[in-house]
Amino acid sequence: MSQITARVPDALVEALDAAATELKQSRADIIRHALERYLEDFEDFTVAMERLRDPADPILEWKQVRNELLGSD
Repeated sequence: MSQITARVPDALVEALDAAATELKQSRADIIRHALERYLEDFEDFTVAMERLRDPADPILEWKQVRNELLGSD
């Protein structure tokens, strides 16, 4: 496992400490979890943007999708 260092505003550290106290977790655990979630979201965003830029990927109309899901016209 590697260690990183980052400078953050004091207000963010205070919020982190409050969360750590309430959750009974260390700062490191909360930061690790937050980074994991952020990177998962970033990966999802990247895939979505690639699909939007793919001209072979069909664009679906919301009303048509909704009707097909609900089984109505």
